[in-house]
Amino acid sequence: MPSLLMAQTATLTGTVRDARQPVPFASVAVRGTTLGTTADASGHFVLREVPPGTVVLQISAVGYSTLSKEVNVTESQTLELPLTLTATPAALNEVVVTGVSRATEIRRSPVPIATLSRREISLNANTNVIDAAVRGIPGLSAVTTGPNVSKPFIRGLGYNRVLTLYNGLRQEGQQWGDEHGVEVDGYDIERVEVVKGPASLLYGSDAVAGVVNLLPALPSGPEGRVGGEVLNEYQTNNGLIGNSLGLNYQKNGFQTSFRASHRLAHDYRNRVDGLVYNTGFRELTLTGMAGVRKSWGESHWYLTLYDNQQEIPDGSRDSLSRRFTRQVGEGVNDDIKNRPLVQDNELNDYAIAPLHQRIRHYRVFTKTRLLLGGGELHLLLGAQQNNREEYNHPTVPAQAGLALRLNTFTYDVRYHLPTWQGLGISLGSNGMGQQNRHQNATDFPIPNYDLLDAGGFMLLKKPLGKLELSGGLRYDTRLVTWSGFYVAPNTETGFEGQASAGTVGAKLQFPSFRKQYNGVSASLGGSYAASDKLTFRANLARGYRAPNIPEIGSNGLDPGAHIVYLGNREFTPEFSWQQDMGVLWHSATLDASVEVFHNYVQNFIYQGRLLGPDGQPVVIVPGNVTYQFQQSAARLYGLEASLNWRPAALPWLAFNNNLAFVNGQNADAARQREEGDAARYLPLIPPLRTRHELRATLPATDGRLRATYLRTTLDVSARQDRFYALDNTETATAGYALVGLGAGTTWTSRTGRPVAQLFVQVDNLFDTAYQAHLNRLKYFEYHAGSATGRSGIYNPGRNVSVKLVVPF
Repeated sequence: MPSLLMAQTATLTGTVRDARQPVPFASVAVRGTTLGTTADASGHFVLREVPPGTVVLQISAVGYSTLSKEVNVTESQTLELPLTLTATPAALNEVVVTGVSRATEIRRSPVPIATLSRREISLNANTNVIDAAVRGIPGLSAVTTGPNVSKPFIRGLGYNRVLTLYNGLRQEGQQWGDEHGVEVDGYDIERVEVVKGPASLLYGSDAVAGVVNLLPALPSGPEGRVGGEVLNEYQTNNGLIGNSLGLNYQKNGFQTSFRASHRLAHDYRNRVDGLVYNTGFRELTLTGMAGVRKSWGESHWYLTLYDNQQEIPDGSRDSLSRRFTRQVGEGVNDDIKNRPLVQDNELNDYAIAPLHQRIRHYRVFTKTRLLLGGGELHLLLGAQQNNREEYNHPTVPAQAGLALRLNTFTYDVRYHLPTWQGLGISLGSNGMGQQNRHQNATDFPIPNYDLLDAGGFMLLKKPLGKLELSGGLRYDTRLVTWSGFYVAPNTETGFEGQASAGTVGAKLQFPSFRKQYNGVSASLGGSYAASDKLTFRANLARGYRAPNIPEIGSNGLDPGAHIVYLGNREFTPEFSWQQDMGVLWHSATLDASVEVFHNYVQNFIYQGRLLGPDGQPVVIVPGNVTYQFQQSAARLYGLEASLNWRPAALPWLAFNNNLAFVNGQNADAARQREEGDAARYLPLIPPLRTRHELRATLPATDGRLRATYLRTTLDVSARQDRFYALDNTETATAGYALVGLGAGTTWTSRTGRPVAQLFVQVDNLFDTAYQAHLNRLKYFEYHAGSATGRSGIYNPGRNVSVKLVVPF
């Protein structure tokens, strides 16, 4: 029962229950703000510093539908709140903040948005947080290079077209590279929100395909007591060992948290290749936060440190035995066909091989929300540094081939004006400054560069009965500059190195460059609640993306990717026109949705192999292919659908299904005539994919076990015949089906407090041999044919994961 304890702000108290008993550790929050708390083991909560007026409480817990309750907070009233939750989740009622001007329910957003909770992440065996999101969100896929390197793609578009955020801060870490992933601690992520479609309106360039926002948890639990968890994980396929310690504390509005995580793994295994050489990794992350939450708003400071040593596979092997071989020489001294065999002890070793990359990422930022002038001011300021080194010289293991240091300073300011006659108005601006510099390196695929980026926007939202309209406009500008970049032989290293123009033997690899890019983004859409169960929504958006640095400036070898990239300084920005339409049905027993989209992209930039006058592929660096960026028109269309059924007669049973399909085609008629049918489709388009899950969650009893579940999953990927076939850049990929089994439970104390959570998952139960179409290792092959008839490297085989979480 809430009561008003202060004249200017209120303290709300109450107990969260289900039909039988209190719900421990339920989350209670005020919609549209970051005010929130967590109930204790008996379901009792205290929510302080609530401003007077009409607020909407959002009450949620794992395994229950989210409850929204409107409360009129005044000095003179005491309100009775029946905070009773209903079992089983209902994702369409979840409140999101990514991709919309204010907090809103997923089904009322005209822009397609999907979410994934930490509970769902924990159910699966993942080696990184992007793979976890891919499993749970249709329309999201990933280009992979081994088990710990995944780059998100949304509806067939990725790299600098998808903006990855960490708690709202854009992630900047050489996104153009193929061979490293997102520098975030997956154990620290409480929730993933994904915008599917142009989000340029809110974030500017690089969000033309969508946004992946990785949200860490804020402190929870009783005030004045240190809480947290210990997490341990083991996976059999690559021997992954993961350990994480999380701590949090809050009292009188002060909040702080800390997490330290460490993971290591040796080479992964499949039944075609055995143990795949040089796919192990070792990763350490530290995350700290301190902040305050008061009646005037809140402010939080974050500091993260990420250190990853990631081995670099190249796929070389003996042509007859198909055993992997190891590079020991360089240049003319590297006889690829007669490299020594890798020994078995090297494949099972947790030690990092000499040929590897090391990525260190440091991030500090602050998020502030102020109640100002009847509205809300949101401010985010951040700085981050990404150090990327690739050690690819077997004769000089300590010499980095690639060594880049990227410094990025980011700002984001937004003001949500007071609602006027139902009209919500948001104004904002965000941008960044970047400086990217080569360190002591021998390979220079891109120039040193400086970048300045800024944009401003206005968003409007207006409810008209059952119809809710929203739209906005944005303008962006980006300035990219670099000076002439010279390389010359370095007598100390024996390789080429960065040099001044007057150095003997110096050659100009990157002529100086200065160019400004500008773009306008816009969006108009709406949702119509035909009933409390049925919602229609549609959106039209114009997206903008400035060319990234490799696309305009690359001229060299990316050693980890084994590709020589050549850019085009004359490229113009990409502009997309995307139409989205969706139908959503939501009831106590059935959630269903169908989302269709069409996206036409002007000046689409993609990679194609460079051919010589004889029509044969150009080889600039032996053992590496040469790609040149090209620009054309492109068209993408497809759909996502889901059907989640919870039969009323069997409330403990859930049958979840989803489907995603995208077709990407070259829309330039002239280029089609020039290059033929082989260039009809775009590269890196995922095949038709479906996922099915049958989950049984045992009803709660008076015993010590809670949330006990059994599940079986089926992931099906269809054959991909629609691929970029020009110059054998891609090949067809066979379809496959993967079966998984899982089980888990929560052990509680006599008072109902969780003591330990256990998750067991078996993936690829039948050890199916398969190659995902977006797996880059599929093309890591040195021989025209093989004794087995199989080419390239296959995806991981059967994997058993055991995860234990002990909260305290």
